[in-house]
Amino acid sequence: MDMATVILWFILVFNIFLAFAIVFLERKNATSAWAWLLVLMFIPVFGFFLYLIFGRKLSNKKLFIWDNKSKLGVQNAVKVQLDLIKEGSFPIPKGLEEYEDLLFLHLRNDDAIYTQDNDVEIFTDGNEKFNALIADMEQAKDHIHLIYYIIRNDNLGQRIADTLVKKAKEGVKVRFLYDDMGSRGLGKKYITRLKDAGVEVESFFPPLIPKVNFKINHRNHRKLAIIDGNIGYIGGFNIGDEYLGESEKFGYWRDTHLRVIGESVRNMQIRYILDWNQASRNTILYEDRYFESNPKGDVGIQIVSSGPDSDWEQIKIGYIKMIMEAREYVYIQTPYFIPDESLADAVRIAVLSGVDVRIMIPNKPDHPFVYWATYSYVGELLEAGAKIYVYQPGFLHAKTIVVDGKIASVGTANIDVRSFRLNFEVNAFLYSEKIARKLVSEYHKDIANSNELTWDVYKQRSLWIRFKESVARLIAPIL
Repeated sequence: MDMATVILWFILVFNIFLAFAIVFLERKNATSAWAWLLVLMFIPVFGFFLYLIFGRKLSNKKLFIWDNKSKLGVQNAVKVQLDLIKEGSFPIPKGLEEYEDLLFLHLRNDDAIYTQDNDVEIFTDGNEKFNALIADMEQAKDHIHLIYYIIRNDNLGQRIADTLVKKAKEGVKVRFLYDDMGSRGLGKKYITRLKDAGVEVESFFPPLIPKVNFKINHRNHRKLAIIDGNIGYIGGFNIGDEYLGESEKFGYWRDTHLRVIGESVRNMQIRYILDWNQASRNTILYEDRYFESNPKGDVGIQIVSSGPDSDWEQIKIGYIKMIMEAREYVYIQTPYFIPDESLADAVRIAVLSGVDVRIMIPNKPDHPFVYWATYSYVGELLEAGAKIYVYQPGFLHAKTIVVDGKIASVGTANIDVRSFRLNFEVNAFLYSEKIARKLVSEYHKDIANSNELTWDVYKQRSLWIRFKESVARLIAPIL
């Protein structure tokens, strides 16, 4: 037997061994296991290294056990609200009684305390959102807490830095947490400038070797800003000029973000403190000044988090429950539509039950495989009777669901496996006809700037597009 034959046999046997390793590691998710076995078949041995970088789930969940909720009074508050619901005496707003089970779900599944006294402002334009955020930070008296997945060292990034440096020098406690992978191009100079001014800066899941981060999974995709414990921002915008619509590649950036005043900011602050204390040795103590919320409005909110530290996929389950509650319509905006079987079935059942399901996606990809996988899934729903809109002015990045003009969800979680299982995400689930109808109004404005993708048009796509969809669909569970 010559050397080449020996090497081929070795590769074959070793690849079989690696295949068994993947089956063992992915034994709870057969769909994902088959997708990775397909990769291993077409890219022997090297495919396993791709799996270690892109596919491996959190192996030590103890790293992410944040057991300090008891110190913040979360569990006691959750118990009180659960008992009130069971007794039939929970003060849910008139007209929204039918969603008490959704509220109960988030309490049970994520300790998501419900608050009813919030004022909410909706931003769909990056300039308006960041102008408001900077203005609020300028007025900060005690603290500024920020967490963003992406921050760029560009004009907007410098505006944010200028504000943080100024406030830190005025004596305001400023903390800034960013994701190391999402902000990998940020640069040491930017961070040093913040630290020299007194800003506390931490990165989430940094690499052992600077600039060499192979931890593609388990990224902190959350975007939160809390000012003086009184004002909170949550939604899809990251920090960078492209989010202001200044990118030639993406054009106008359409996203959705919320500015919140009310008790719900306390729950956003809790989420921030838990994330910060996991990433930093300079832990935040649980002082009252961080939770001095100012009740102002009448919007009901639950702040729901999910991530690989839990097996319960809280936001995905919330999406499914919302869709199954629909009686008239479901409006969805998402940059990626790659649902797992459970969510795909929920949408399909809603369509076949006569619910007006509308899904809006971008007209251009930021990740090609994800883009063509999205087209594959929306094609199936077109056949079932859903309406699909392709947003034209630029890139659609909003993660929004509205049901029957009564409840809605806005946050950071895309409709894909990565958001549901691999990334740390946070969404606001809103119980308010006023806010839901505002989101519906924005949706109709976006429809006017979109092309409808019909079933007849979709069937006429080229063989090349069909091929790209087929390939992307095969590996969709690992995208």
